[in-house]
Amino acid sequence: MADSPSIPQATIAGDSERAPGSQVVDFGILSFGYAFGQDLDVTETAGSYVTDPERVIRWGYSTFHRAEPDVTATRLAADAARKALAELNMDASELDLVVLATSEMPDYLYWDTSAALARELGIDKTQTLLLNEGCASGVTGLGMIAGQMAIQPNLNTALFVAVNRVSEFHRNRMNVNNAVHSDGAVATVLRRGHDQLRWLATAQFTDPDLCDFFRCDFGGAVTPQPPADWSTATAPSGLERVLNHFGKDPNRLREFSEKLSSRVTEVITLACQQAGVSPERLAHIIYINDSADTIEEVAAPFGVTVEHTNAEVSLTHGHMGAADQLVSLGEALQRGDIKSGDLVAMSGISIGMRWYCTLVQV
Repeated sequence: MADSPSIPQATIAGDSERAPGSQVVDFGILSFGYAFGQDLDVTETAGSYVTDPERVIRWGYSTFHRAEPDVTATRLAADAARKALAELNMDASELDLVVLATSEMPDYLYWDTSAALARELGIDKTQTLLLNEGCASGVTGLGMIAGQMAIQPNLNTALFVAVNRVSEFHRNRMNVNNAVHSDGAVATVLRRGHDQLRWLATAQFTDPDLCDFFRCDFGGAVTPQPPADWSTATAPSGLERVLNHFGKDPNRLREFSEKLSSRVTEVITLACQQAGVSPERLAHIIYINDSADTIEEVAAPFGVTVEHTNAEVSLTHGHMGAADQLVSLGEALQRGDIKSGDLVAMSGISIGMRWYCTLVQV
């Protein structure tokens, strides 16, 4: 697989279509680069992570990526970044900004992984930005970069990398939620004024009452050390915290499930409003790497069929946290599934709980 798609010319939404008063920042994606852990078969490995492997197999994932022990998140990010830069014959010194989005435990505490990435790329002095909004940061990060470009007129070229590297000490990659968590990174080079794969809008909101979902109770300042007998092999799943939050009340759980779906529709619609485009124009919806049924359900309110989502590729990659949507976008371009002028929504749900969406126009 090539490291970058051949990106077609774009049909750009006119600035007059944007919501009144919205700030216009024009930038687009120049290239992609990828780095993944070793491919492993879900059916063959599920039994080494959980005592009920049939439950995991039913989710439908075929493979996932697991990095070797000496391959850190920083290394995955740097490998992907070098490939994105190589596609353009660009030296890292030409970058005005290096942004790293992470969705797992950092390699070290009290340490800026975005600065470490810049060092890996051999940059002497630069501006860096570290984002850690869980799975959301690989999508909301594009909005953060738009904000930096709006206040820094001389910021023209940015490297944006999203990486997920599961720390198996802190998390059981098959017992967090209904997804197989996977190791991978995607890098993009962004350029002001580039009219291909153009950023249009980013929308997000959180439900603060749900901020404890999926947290790791050990390793932080409150409880630095886990109990002596604690292990991710036997620790409760993330979903148990959800059940306990609602007192295992089936009515409250049903209401929450409906809210999960309706709010995805809401945030995608909000992004369209911010961009001044009709949701009816959406040609593709790229969600987190969830089950095919869930992704089809997310796309249905917009009349987008499952063939125009990431439902199929999701099951071959596993859930790569912040890297999911940009990997799927890049690979869809490579396959020719996304055409010039298409409007694409990248959306999902993350810790926080955070609902989010970024729109790009090919």
